[in-house]
Amino acid sequence: MSTVDHIEALKAKHAILEQAIDEENLRPHPDDDAICSLKKRKLQIKDEIARLTASTRH
Repeated sequence: MSTVDHIEALKAKHAILEQAIDEENLRPHPDDDAICSLKKRKLQIKDEIARLTASTRH
């Protein structure tokens, strides 16, 4: 898998996590621990995308 393909896959995972967070927030009693976990994973993916993007520019 090329770096560009990997970045695109990570962006797709990021979007899925964003959707999961939105869905959890729409529940009558959102699970704060689940939301926190999803947000942490989403941030990790965002950081990895940024790292990979920066490394492809050099």
